[in-house]
Amino acid sequence: MNPRLVARIRQCPNLPTLPTIAVQVLDLAQRPEADIAEIARLISKDPALAGKILRTVNSSFYARSQPVATISHALVMLGLQSVRTLVLGFSLVTNLAKTKTNGFKHLDYWKRSIYSATAARALAARVGLVQQEEAFLASLLKDIGMLVLDQVLGPAYGELNSKAASHEDLPAVEMAQLGLSHADAGGILAAQWKLPPLLVTPITYHHSPEHITDPPLRRFTELVQLSGRCADIFIDEQPAAAISAVRKLCLDLYGISGDETDMLMHEVGRKTREVAGLFEVSIGAAADYESVLRKANEALVEITLHSQQQAAVLEQKAATLQETASKLTVQNRQLEARANSDALTGLANRARFDAFLADAFESACRGSKPLSLLMLDVDKFKSVNDKLGHPTGDLVLKTLAKMLANSTRAGDLAARYGGEEMVVVLPETTRATAAAIAESIRRTIAAKPINLGEILLPVTASVGVACLEPGTALAAAMTSPAHLLKAADLAVYNAKHSGRNCVRVFSVSKPAAPAPVADPAAPIVAAAPAAARPINAVA
Repeated sequence: MNPRLVARIRQCPNLPTLPTIAVQVLDLAQRPEADIAEIARLISKDPALAGKILRTVNSSFYARSQPVATISHALVMLGLQSVRTLVLGFSLVTNLAKTKTNGFKHLDYWKRSIYSATAARALAARVGLVQQEEAFLASLLKDIGMLVLDQVLGPAYGELNSKAASHEDLPAVEMAQLGLSHADAGGILAAQWKLPPLLVTPITYHHSPEHITDPPLRRFTELVQLSGRCADIFIDEQPAAAISAVRKLCLDLYGISGDETDMLMHEVGRKTREVAGLFEVSIGAAADYESVLRKANEALVEITLHSQQQAAVLEQKAATLQETASKLTVQNRQLEARANSDALTGLANRARFDAFLADAFESACRGSKPLSLLMLDVDKFKSVNDKLGHPTGDLVLKTLAKMLANSTRAGDLAARYGGEEMVVVLPETTRATAAAIAESIRRTIAAKPINLGEILLPVTASVGVACLEPGTALAAAMTSPAHLLKAADLAVYNAKHSGRNCVRVFSVSKPAAPAPVADPAAPIVAAAPAAARPINAVA
């Protein structure tokens, strides 16, 4: 806020003051044990005020079944809070109505205030809010900051006021020109009057209830804000926008349908004429809602069509965004697949294999579950490249990779380890099962020569199997993924030296003391002399 203008507001000698009787009633009502008889005597000392209260209590605004003859009776029938609200309302309006300058249109100000107050009470009753009288008073006084700025700035505020297309636009114009809005100014005055927070807060934030952190106060202030939009229906030269806004807000905030909202506005229009008379405030000719609605009907149709067009545009934009998001998702998946895949074979690449094996190894150790690893090496692959060329070698690798991918289960990972070596990680798979899978893969490869057009190229592979099985002596030696990988590599080496085109499973026949070497797989290397045995020993 503009500190200089705030200082001028607080130092202005012409600001309206809280009437003495209002101060006294407010003080008595806030005491823990309020003396109703004393409050009744205090109000009765002001015949004009007492008369207004009794006339109001007996009006159709309150719809009492029995007439109320005394202030004491009114206090009993309506309750202390209701009568306190009426005292504050009547005494303040009487005082404020005397405050006039040439700054802005006071008739419009009071007309909007009365419509707002009536709408607030009707809305509060409709949504079951207990503080109906407080809502009435808060809405009646919420724009009091306009009177404050009118007193402080004089005709300059009237010129500023005329720049706003509607009351809804006024705070933005005020902030741009003054660095302070009429809501801020009203909050300053309400705080100086020491009004309760239930009044100070909505006066200060009725244009920005979203800034209130206390949920009940925020909801109360939202109702006060809505009451102002209801008043705009009867004040604005072109009320269609206000009608549309009120219908939407009633539906969004309270689930009140458009037809129910129209009925509510009809009630507000009817009761406002009576309330204005009770407060002795001239609001000019009060329009009924039906005539306002007829006047706005054509514009409402245009607003509805515009809203539908906007909705269609937004729907189209949403569809476009969804389509773009889908394409980006596909592209991201493709990029991820490329980043994790071997360009030649389409299997997972070395980086993906290393990450997957590390996660699988940690999970197996943590859950005490088996983990198996197959390592496959194409037999005599160098001679294929040398005799038939590298394109034929690439075809061999791609064909074997497809066979390998088709042999894996959900949850397994087939990867190209490097050159003609491929690996398969088998989570939660025992040594016997892994060996059977390896033998199945070996047979599939051997049984399907690769068609090179004029010739069929027989291809075989040597497969090594290593398994981490918790609780075994071998598992104690395998403390990292590197150990499991080294064991599979040793098993492949054994298969190669056993004549190729076979499966060998890594095992340790007896414990062996590990040699002190730098290799992280040292415990596995130390067991190498008894490293692998033929598949039939497992099967």
